[in-house]
This record gives sequence, structure tokens and C-alpha cells, in this order.
Amino acid sequence: MNLQLIDVIILLLYLATMIFIGFWYRKKAKTDKESYLLGSKSLPWYKLGLSDASDMFDISGTMWMVALCFVYGLKSIWIPWLWPVFNQVFMMMFLSKWLRRSNANTGAEWLQTRFGLTGKGVTASHIVVIAFALLSCFGFLAYGFIGLGKFMEIFIPWDLVKAYVPFEVAPKYVPHVYGITFTLFAMFYSILGGLHSIVLGDMIKYTIMTVACISIAVIAMSHLNGQTLKVPEGWDHPFFGWKLDLDWSGIVADANRKIAEDGFSLFSLFFGMMLLKGVFASLAGPAPNYDMQKILSTRSPKDASKMTGFVSIILLPIRYSMVIGLTVLALLYYDRLNLKGPGGVTDFEMILPAAINTFLPTGVLGLVLTGLLGAFMGTFSGTLNAAQAYIVNDIYVKYYNPNASTRKIMSMNYIVGVGVVIIGIGLRLMATNVNDILQWIVGGLYGGYVAANCLKWYWWRFNANGFFWGMAVGIVAALLMPYFTTGLPLYWWPLLFALSLAGSIIGTYATEPTDINVLKSFYKTVRPWGFWKPIHNIVVAEDPAFQANKRFKLDMFNVVLGIIAQLCLTILPMYFILNMQTPLWITLAILALLITILKKTWWNKLED
Repeated sequence: MNLQLIDVIILLLYLATMIFIGFWYRKKAKTDKESYLLGSKSLPWYKLGLSDASDMFDISGTMWMVALCFVYGLKSIWIPWLWPVFNQVFMMMFLSKWLRRSNANTGAEWLQTRFGLTGKGVTASHIVVIAFALLSCFGFLAYGFIGLGKFMEIFIPWDLVKAYVPFEVAPKYVPHVYGITFTLFAMFYSILGGLHSIVLGDMIKYTIMTVACISIAVIAMSHLNGQTLKVPEGWDHPFFGWKLDLDWSGIVADANRKIAEDGFSLFSLFFGMMLLKGVFASLAGPAPNYDMQKILSTRSPKDASKMTGFVSIILLPIRYSMVIGLTVLALLYYDRLNLKGPGGVTDFEMILPAAINTFLPTGVLGLVLTGLLGAFMGTFSGTLNAAQAYIVNDIYVKYYNPNASTRKIMSMNYIVGVGVVIIGIGLRLMATNVNDILQWIVGGLYGGYVAANCLKWYWWRFNANGFFWGMAVGIVAALLMPYFTTGLPLYWWPLLFALSLAGSIIGTYATEPTDINVLKSFYKTVRPWGFWKPIHNIVVAEDPAFQANKRFKLDMFNVVLGIIAQLCLTILPMYFILNMQTPLWITLAILALLITILKKTWWNKLED
């Protein structure tokens, strides 16, 4: 263990600060439900954007990205399209402002603006989106918990701790003990202070992470100076053919095994499936998690667009400075890292903690450890806040106690917060590694989400019953998928999508359309483009001055430019740290051109 006194002090100061923040904002958070869950919709867009980016900068995801970067090199920039990471671009260009115009508090409450307040279908659609939201939240809590346990076990060996623990812990459960311990800190400040404390905590964490990432980049560049990375041909450029064609034989043979296990060898097929799924998933809008909650917390639709656009700018260059920096160190000194897991098989997800523990000096180690621990706590607290919002706002208040006092609602928030944490820890016991649960969330669960949530924006005839059956069929299929399929969940996404789409369409035409007044109100308030002509004709007949949204082509043009800019932001620090001058300058030139165009086609045209 390389932790020195200064590193421990930095870590303890951070934990103490988080506790203080929870107490500091406790009174403000107790003002009312909206203050607790949404920060009274008064926080500036740049603070919410920084908080949202900070929540995405998690331990598990970063461990996964470093493992990918080591094995796949610069081609790894495409693999986060599994989420898909470019959904932020779709939201930036048009979906965030559409969502914010509802003035709702949660995604489930937003459905009322689309389908109305009453009816069996409305109630069913409300319940199914809550079920999806909670499954998603619980899944992400377990996902984050896995990475935290693996991470902390390297820095704090159990042999140094077990003498002070009054019970026996089997080796395989050691990460769980660490996970529970640090989860309690995150739970404490996020439950006490609500969104106000979460945003401030995220801002502090982002500052620490920025210093840590730049430090890692500088250290990696100093070690790389004058040396050559021993990597397969094609590792150092992002382009690919039908097959991946990366051969690690004679370098790190286990990397070939990982490529085969990941199922990425036929990279063009994998890429095509990612792109197909990603476009539909992005058109569906944000999933009901902390990302959606931050959008609903903005002051205005225009601010919602700015906030979402800000996320990629402040997240990707900083995060990938750390990713490529640790990858460089791991490649240069691979033999010094102990990456063997159970059975002697290399666990590439351990590269991040092993490289940090081996190569970072005192002080920097403490900053990085604190930043990554804060990354877990930030993601955890944001996800916990979203789960609380759905359970308290959309179940307890809506169905059980509509007249609940503020004090009662706050008590329920505390109780629900503890319950959600317990369930998340329980799910952690059922997962084996980061990749398994990530693949199920993005390839399986989200496959059942996409069809119904696309149709709700763009097709007037789609109704609450269609939404319910589309979501229900998709969620059930996603839950059953691991028991009946093998291979990447992504490759089963088309089947999940087809089943969900069939459920959506059959459910829609089996019942009456949504009340015409609800549709008119939604169309006039949200102002989407798509297949809305019958409703548009009615609205124009009543209000001849009403103008339809004719921005489809412009929005899609901006989306394409935004995705390219996002890729540039991702690969820019990689070229810089690897000292690849020509592609670096080309990327900077492309990025400057894209920013100039988007200033005119997006920023100057922002509207509420």
C-alpha cells in the first residue's frame, strides 16, 4: 500500500466536507419537495451541467474505459456508444428543451402532459415507467458498487483492516465491506441535503478530479518521453475495417482472450449494431435517472439545452486525460502490475487502481483516490436522488398520501433513501463484474425502453395503453433475456426492440386515442416535430398564428456535427498525451470549424 499520511488526510478532509455539506443544506432541502428533489429549479445551468458531468465520471465506468483503452487503443473511443454517449448531443440539440417545457418533477409525472391525468392506460403507463426507472437506478447502483469494491481493495488491503473488524469476512466479500462503508457517506449527505448538497458536492469532486487527471497526464507524458509503446499494429488510430485485426500475441496474450470474450472481433457488425441502437435510444430521450432529473431542475428550456451541451465539453477531455494517461503507464510497465484475478486470469478492469497505486507520487495519489471515491459518491448520490423522486413523488404522494405535509414527505425521503441503498447492495451480490451489469443495462434493459419512448415524442396516435404494453413487453423480455440467450446483449437488442414496438403498436390501436385536448396542449407546449399533422390542423384552425416546428432538418444537421465534435473532444487528449502532432492539429482544426458552425446553427437559435 502506497498511501501516506498526506494522502489519508486529503481523503478524510473530503469525507468530512461531504458530511458538512449535508448538514449545511439540510434546512434548505426541507423547505419543500421541489427544493429537495429539484433544487427549487433555481440552480444555474452551468452548475447543473457540471454536476451532471461529474455524476457520469464514475469509478466503474472509468475502470471499464481504461481496460478498453489498453486492449483496443484509440478504437476504444467508439465503444461508449453502447450507452450511447452521443445521446447527450440529441438532448442538447432539441430533446432537453422539449422535456423541460413540461415543467414536471419526474419522468413519470411528465407522462401526464402527454397522455393526460386519468384512465386505466394512464395509470398503467405511470406505473411501468416507475418500474423501469427503479430497475435502472438499482442497476446503476449495483454497477457503481462493483467498481468501488474492486478499487478500494487495492489501496486498503484487508490484512491491515481485519484486526479491527469484530467479525469474519470471506475474501470474496471484502469489496462489499468497503462498498458499504463508503456508501454510507454518500447516502448521508445526499439524503440530508437533497439536490442542493449533491450539486455542491459534485462541483468539489469535479475540481479535485480535474487536478488529478491533469497530474496523471503530466506523469504519463514524462514517462513516455523517449520510449515507444509496445502495442499491436492499428492500436494507435481510431479507424477499423470489417474485423478488428488487433493481435496481442507475444505482447499481452490475455488481451486476445478479452477481445474474444467481449465479442468485438467483428467490429463493423458491433459498430453497426451500436449505431442502430444508439440512434433510436437517443431519439427516445433521456432515461428516467439522474440525467433526466438535472434537466427537469433547470430554470428554463433554453437552460436545459445549454446544460446538456456543457456536459460533453467539461467531461470528455478531462476524463480521457486520465484514461489514456493510466493506459500509457500500464503499457510501459505492464510487468510491474499484478492484474491476475481468480484462476490466474488477467482482469483488465484492475489496470486503473493498480496503475494509480504503483506510479502516482504521494499527494497526487491522495487527490486521485479522493476524486475517484468522490466520483462513486457523486454517481451514487445522483442515482439515489432520482430513485427517491420516483418512489416518494410518483408512488407515495400520488397514490397513498396526496395531502402529505412537507415534514412527512421529508421523512419518507429519508426512509426511501435507506431502502434504495439496501436494495442496491443486494443486487451487487448477484453481479460478477462491471462489464456484465453494464451490458445488461445498455443492451438489455434499455432495449425494452426505446420503442415506446420514441413513439411518445413523434407520433400523435400513440397513447398510454401503447406506452404501457411497449414498455411492459420490453422490460419483461430484458429480464428474461439472460436466461435464454448467450453472447452480447447488444446483439439481441433488435429482437427486444421489435417485441416492444409490436406491443406499442398493438396496444395503441386496441384502444381509443388520447383525449384531443391533452394532445393539443402537449403539441402547443412541447412543440415537437414528427407525425403530428392531424393535431396541427386542429390547433391551427383554433389559432391561425401558431407555427409548426420546422427545425427537423436543422436539428439533424446539428446532431451530426455535434457527434463529430464529441468524438474530437474524446480523442483530443489521447493524441496530445501520445504526442501525435499531425492528428492532434487536424482534430483541433475540425473542432474549431464545428464550434464556429454550431455557434450559428444552434447557440444563436436557442429558444424556450
